[in-house]
Amino acid sequence: MTDRHTHQHEHDHDHHDAHAHAHVHGHPHPHPSRGPGHRLAHLLTPHSHASADKVDPALESSARGMRALWVSLAVLGVTAAAQGVVVALSGSVALLGDSVHNAADALTAVPLGIAFVLGRRAATRRFTYGYGRAEDLAGLVIVLTIAVSAAFAAWTAVVRLLDPRPVEHVPAVAVAALVGFAGNEWVARYRMRAGREIGSAALVVDGLHARTDGFASLAVLLGAGGAALGWPLADPVVGLVITAAIALVLRDAAREVFRRMMDAVDPELVDRAERAVRGVPGVREVGELRLRWIGHRLRAELAVVVDGDVTVRQAHAVAVDAEHALLHAVPRLTAALVHADPAPAPGETDPHLALAHHLTA
Repeated sequence: MTDRHTHQHEHDHDHHDAHAHAHVHGHPHPHPSRGPGHRLAHLLTPHSHASADKVDPALESSARGMRALWVSLAVLGVTAAAQGVVVALSGSVALLGDSVHNAADALTAVPLGIAFVLGRRAATRRFTYGYGRAEDLAGLVIVLTIAVSAAFAAWTAVVRLLDPRPVEHVPAVAVAALVGFAGNEWVARYRMRAGREIGSAALVVDGLHARTDGFASLAVLLGAGGAALGWPLADPVVGLVITAAIALVLRDAAREVFRRMMDAVDPELVDRAERAVRGVPGVREVGELRLRWIGHRLRAELAVVVDGDVTVRQAHAVAVDAEHALLHAVPRLTAALVHADPAPAPGETDPHLALAHHLTA
């Protein structure tokens, strides 16, 4: 006796009213998105048991992500423009590399913004899980942008090493470097905080990108100091240091995006999910449990073992309780597919034996 149960809804941890469900038996069927998005107001996505006046947490988190993108785009755009003016006056290649990197970082808001907009679209017969994975593709674009920025910074620094030129308006370069650091550090904190709150790896990666730009801006100060002391090679040497810093963040960003595209999750989330389900009355054991990110939302698939003598309705009730426990225990989990297996009786043939030949490599 088995029961397959899938469900997408919201809960409120401060609310314990009757639990409203939409069930589909036999196979999962995505539910369409509900109405316009609202602003996210808490670290963990709020959810409500009430059937009316509910807010889709996916839309809320997308709205929060969009706000983070456009605010940081404005801050970095102003920062890069101010630095660009000083680059034109001073001829500093270190500051040029920093300002170009800031501009590239600001422009990464474009693919992420597109991804957040796509993520709001309802699932279709072709894209049955929706469009949330567009965020992973945006993360890949960001990684490529970081790589191009590193290559450009390295090229300009090497050219200036081969053809040294004096840096003019050194005090203005120093001030521009401090402006670059302040702008990037603010944006880095804002993006990473928002990314972690909504579960967006791409937004966190973008925040790391901005933080590296901030340290690169501080490095420009060293180049300005060297130029003030009469060492013309200080500026291109600092440009190479900036390139090395960009390469380090490129490594971390690429690893984060690779893990997300390979459906990696924090093992602690798996442990938390198992503990929550094992505490559900009627669950004798937890079988296979899988979690995966789809954009900044989690989905779960698991099998639970129930008493073989219970009715279909009783097994279904256990599956519902297991899903309910998961939704409360795992942050940003928005859907779960629970399969109920009967506990094996002595001498009984494994009911999954008929599937064995389909599962062999």
